[in-house]
Amino acid sequence: MWRTFNYSKLAGPALVLMVLGMMVLPLPAIALDLFFTFNIAISIIVLMVALYTRKPLEFSSFPTILLFTTLLRLSLNVASTKLVLTEGHNGADAAGKVIEAFGHVLIGDNLTVGVVGFIILTIINFVVITKGAGRIAEVSARFTLDAMPGKQMAIDADLNAGMIGEEDARRRRTEISLEATFFGSMDGASKFVRGDAVAGIMIMVINIIGGLIVGMAQHDLPFAEAGKTYTLLTIGDGLVAQLPSLIISVAAGIVVSRVGDGEDLSEQILGQMFSQPQVLYVTSAVLGILGVIPGMPHTAFLLMSAILAGIGWQLDQKKTALALQGANAAGGGAAAGQAGAAGPAAAPAAPLQEVSWNDVQPVDPVGLEVGYRLIPLVDRNQDGELLRRIRGIRKKIAQELGFLVPSVHIRDNLELKPNQYRIQLKGVDVGTGEAFAGQWLAINPGNAIGQLPGTPTQDPTFGLPAVWVDATLRDQAQAFGYTVVDAATVVATHISNILQSHSAELLGREEVQQLLEHFGKEAPKLLEDLVPKIIPVGTLQKVLQNLLEEGMHIRDLRSILETLAEHIVRTQNIDELTAAVRVALGRAIVHQLFPGENELQVVTLEPQLENILLSAVSGNAQGGLEPGLAERVLKQASELSDQLEQQGLSTVLIAPAQLRPMLSRFLRRSIPGLRVIAHTEIPDSKTIRIVGMLGAN
Repeated sequence: MWRTFNYSKLAGPALVLMVLGMMVLPLPAIALDLFFTFNIAISIIVLMVALYTRKPLEFSSFPTILLFTTLLRLSLNVASTKLVLTEGHNGADAAGKVIEAFGHVLIGDNLTVGVVGFIILTIINFVVITKGAGRIAEVSARFTLDAMPGKQMAIDADLNAGMIGEEDARRRRTEISLEATFFGSMDGASKFVRGDAVAGIMIMVINIIGGLIVGMAQHDLPFAEAGKTYTLLTIGDGLVAQLPSLIISVAAGIVVSRVGDGEDLSEQILGQMFSQPQVLYVTSAVLGILGVIPGMPHTAFLLMSAILAGIGWQLDQKKTALALQGANAAGGGAAAGQAGAAGPAAAPAAPLQEVSWNDVQPVDPVGLEVGYRLIPLVDRNQDGELLRRIRGIRKKIAQELGFLVPSVHIRDNLELKPNQYRIQLKGVDVGTGEAFAGQWLAINPGNAIGQLPGTPTQDPTFGLPAVWVDATLRDQAQAFGYTVVDAATVVATHISNILQSHSAELLGREEVQQLLEHFGKEAPKLLEDLVPKIIPVGTLQKVLQNLLEEGMHIRDLRSILETLAEHIVRTQNIDELTAAVRVALGRAIVHQLFPGENELQVVTLEPQLENILLSAVSGNAQGGLEPGLAERVLKQASELSDQLEQQGLSTVLIAPAQLRPMLSRFLRRSIPGLRVIAHTEIPDSKTIRIVGMLGAN
């Protein structure tokens, strides 16, 4: 058992216990020397790791290490303070050889130099390095958090496009989250270093004052001797603690200021600062000019000028040699190609990756692309309002039409304008518009009064005049009679309108199978007997699509299947099967057009026009109209629809069953609000009132 135990797990607890022990227990001078040396070694190791780190996340434990090293330094300060005050009267080595060395070797016998040096190191650490590193970490954390939605959407886009796998996507999402956490932790951990610097100054003052009191009052030392001894020990103690703190702070600044992840710091600096010979030549010339000016230190300037010129010349020669080598390789390759098998075989080029089905990108049934300013509306992490609206739209359409439309695939597109969005069906643009997050769209329904300051535009769904206004003008716009909606509602309404108008296209074979599976839970025996034994799935799909194209729902799947089973033995014509289904669904059709009304206000065909159309349909195998007749019918239908709309009536044309499919296809392309029903689709319990006649002069 002992052989398999992982002793590395004890490193953390041992370090914490050691720190706590040094704060409480008295330490001999030799132990203090070892711990001070250990502290210096740890700081150098951290600095070296920071120098050779290629990206910040490779040193993700740095905030925790920063905390531990700070606590270690503070515990050493506490332990050394106790030893200085209790044993300081015995001489400069009373607190250990390390403190004595820093006190004598680094500052000599000049205490003023030691105090000034200690204060300068503290100011550099506290004001310059630590403050700058903390600011970089804070800004990096903010920018990383702001960029997270765009990065996550880019990952989703690459995943859906097949460019990366699920494991790569999960790893990249984890890296983004860890990066934000890292910079946030670095921002907080830098506060420990600031506190450490302040504590170092306070400890120095306390040690000097306390040493004078202890030396003079308890050990009867003269003021000058007590001041010299305890000040020397205090400055040595402060320097031996402040030097590792400075090294750790430099390492923190290096880690958070790294840009790029392909090279370590040495490679990055040398590759970017000393890669252009022209830069070195110009710098050498400037130093040479300064070196020949009378009164200037000629030796230093001219020597540095010569060194830089030599480095620039070497880089220039190296680039020239590489260029010649590349040219020779290209020429050799051409010669080898001409020589054929006579010469040595050239190194084979890297084989191209074989084309696979992974290179074929599927087309999304429904897609939404947004500009970068609209990303908050569709970002899950920011509780995007548009996501909830889209889910509500799909639920509403499923309840109204009777099938579940495909999911809306959302991605950001930097090619779009910042506030622009684009709706796609099967990879083709079917709708576009602009929405301004944080603003409201005031739509003029036709009776609004007054003008509003803002950005004039049109409602992208219905084309009504509108204006984008600030949130402060919302109440004023409503008082003027405008219809006011937010940006998420604008996009959601546009998506809803497109999904409903293109519902027939969205009902694919997969959706029909899902519809049948759902219906099979309620009537498994009926489904087993009819589909696909009697009714092919393809025929059912086309009939359902015809119903959706004419604005009908398909919720009553039982009646649809039973009607198809009854008529499919006599005809396979889709239009005839659709007409039979519509007769069976006549009550639902009338209720949808005239909810709760017993009297149906409809438009009928003028008898002469009806006879002409019947003759045209029976004499034309394609069921089309002559151009002249079609133009007259369309013009009259449009005028009649406008008149009824002004009266607040819907335009419903009643026609013979033979004419209904042709008239419906022809008229709904130009007059979307017009509906055509057959006489046979009207239940006997309903009465008809003619409010218009198509074709009357």
